[in-house]
Amino acid sequence: MRPELLRRQMATEATLAKYRERKLDWKARTSCVHMARYHLRQMGHRPPPMPDIRSGLGARRALKKHGWADVAAMLDAVLPMARIAPAAMLLGDLAVVRGTEGFDAVLLHVGPESMGWPEDGSRMMPLIVHEFVGAWRV
Repeated sequence: MRPELLRRQMATEATLAKYRERKLDWKARTSCVHMARYHLRQMGHRPPPMPDIRSGLGARRALKKHGWADVAAMLDAVLPMARIAPAAMLLGDLAVVRGTEGFDAVLLHVGPESMGWPEDGSRMMPLIVHEFVGAWRV
């Protein structure tokens, strides 16, 4: 296996090991944004410090404070020049889909599918995605 693919595999497995069995829980800092930051660090990126987000409302406030219209704008700022076509995603890339209550969700691409939390907040699982807002090469 090529070193780049091995690095992606190891980082993705580490992220899944940490988040796969957890339920979505803002207070426990288990959300798609927390997962994305952890994954970026596993992939060797140095994302900026994250505010102490404990609710969806807190997340919206944090986006607004930084001047980001949405989660996609946040990823564009953290990963400049990294936006790709969703069909070009590789293992370990990140994607954004429309979420509930006007708050989009970050998914982790794990090959033929993308992992994230379903709307009911149960444990992380492969999700059927019909339309991506965007995707980012990590």
